[in-house]
This record gives sequence, structure tokens and C-alpha cells, in this order.
Amino acid sequence: MSEDFGPDFITVTDEDGNEFELELVDTLEHEGVTYYAMFPAVAEDEETGEPVDVDADDEEYGLVIMKAIEENGEEILSTLDSDEELDTIYNLFMERFFQDEEEE
Repeated sequence: MSEDFGPDFITVTDEDGNEFELELVDTLEHEGVTYYAMFPAVAEDEETGEPVDVDADDEEYGLVIMKAIEENGEEILSTLDSDEELDTIYNLFMERFFQDEEEE
């Protein structure tokens, strides 16, 4: 994925109506379904514009994997249906990430 134009951000609304912003890291297609790997967007200090330190151990910070589904003729992002699907897709993304590192 090229970063020539900067990162891509996606705003997601959960089932409680809360919005949060995610930074798109990569996409992949598996068995006809498109999956998105994202991280929570890093907040910026309102006064300085500098990134706020992120605690990587915080349970709210980590890789988020969602899939595109069609609902009422519109494509939306959804959580994965099972732990098995999540494990499979997570492993596919990890293979891609480590493969990219080896090629550099």
C-alpha cells in the first residue's frame, strides 16, 4: 500500500452510536470477501498538533480487522462472524506484514 498521499482514515460508528477513527493499514480479499486491517487513529494535541503518546498496552489500542458486507445495496464494514474467521484473516495479514518487512 502506497503512502504517497498520507494515511487513509475511516470513521466507524459502533452499535451504541459512538464514532471512532481508524487508520487503514492494509486490505486483502479472501474467499470473495474484502477485509480491512486498521489501527485506532493517533490523537493529536489540540494546541500543538503533535501526536499524543499512545499506550500500546491499552486494550483499546490494537489491530482492528473488519470486513465489507453488503446491506440494503450499500457496502458497510462489519465485525467478523467467528473466532475461526478472525484467526484465519489475522494470520493472512501477519504473513503479508512480515513478507513486506523481509522485502525491504
